[in-house]
Amino acid sequence: MGEGLEQRVVDLEVRVAFQEQALNELSDALAASREEQTRSARRLEAALADLKALRGTLYADPSTEPPPPHY
Repeated sequence: MGEGLEQRVVDLEVRVAFQEQALNELSDALAASREEQTRSARRLEAALADLKALRGTLYADPSTEPPPPHY
């Protein structure tokens, strides 16, 4: 009976070790994903700021435009 119990304990230790490794890998993957999301959010904010600046230069205020020649 002692031998079977010892094998069960060994099996449980192997499972725990595997789960710890899997948990560490998942934690690392989650951290990398969060870093990538942060970088993507910063890029998006920069792109939106550039778009707003470009929109301001391309579409000037109509009140500052001279009237069309047919007026």
